[in-house]
Amino acid sequence: MQHGKVNALDTELCHALTARFKELRASDARAIIITGTGTTFSAGVDLLRMLDGGVDYAKTFAPAVTKLFEVVFDFPKPVIAAVNGHAIAGGCVLACAADNRIMVSGSWRMDLPELLVGVPYPTVAVEILQLIIPPQYLQELIYSGSTMRSEEILKKGLVNELVKPVQMMDRARSIAQRFADIPAPLFAQTERQIRQPSHERDPGVLKNFAARFAQLWADPATHTAMRAYAGQTFKQP
Repeated sequence: MQHGKVNALDTELCHALTARFKELRASDARAIIITGTGTTFSAGVDLLRMLDGGVDYAKTFAPAVTKLFEVVFDFPKPVIAAVNGHAIAGGCVLACAADNRIMVSGSWRMDLPELLVGVPYPTVAVEILQLIIPPQYLQELIYSGSTMRSEEILKKGLVNELVKPVQMMDRARSIAQRFADIPAPLFAQTERQIRQPSHERDPGVLKNFAARFAQLWADPATHTAMRAYAGQTFKQP
C-alpha cells in the first residue's frame, strides 16, 4: 500500500485494494503479502476526507470499506500481513483479516479507537476481531480503544510475532512460502471451516446490521463526534 502519507483508508484506496485482491484471487499466486510504506501500515479511516466529504461521501465510503474487509477476510489463499509500523482502527482490522500477522518491533501503535472517534464497526470487522483476539481481551480492546505497543500487541493476540525491521520482509516471505506449500484446496477448505461461524449468520440480520452501519456513518451526530476527535488529534478545527 502506498497512498498518501499514512495509507489512510478512503473510498479510492478501498476500491483499489478490493480490485487487487480480486485479481489475485484469479491469478496463480499461492500466497499474498500485504504491507505498507514508511512507518505506517495504515492509519485507518481518513477522517479529514470524511469530514470534508460529509454525508454524501460517507454513503460511498461505508460500503467500500465493508467490501474491502470482506474480500480480505474471505480470501481463499493465504494472506500474510507484514505490519511495518502503525496500524490504527481500520488499519488494525485490515491486518487482523489476514491469516498471519507479523509486526516490526518498536514503539508502533496498533489499536481500535473507533468508539472513541464516534464511528461504528461494520459487522465483518467485529467478526474478524472475534476470530483473532482472545475472548478475555476482546471487549476491553473494542470498548476502551486503548493504545497498545509491541509486547502488549503480541500478548493480546493482534499479531503472531514481532520482528526487527530489517527482518520483516524476509520473515513474511518465509511464512508465505510455508503457507503456499499447503495444497491450495486443502488450505481454502480449512480456512473456510475456521471462519465458518461468520458465514452462518442470518442474512436478514446481516442486512439490518449493514443498513444500520451505513445509517450511523451518515448520521450528522457521527460527523460531529468525528470533528471533535479530529480537532483534538490533529490540532485543528
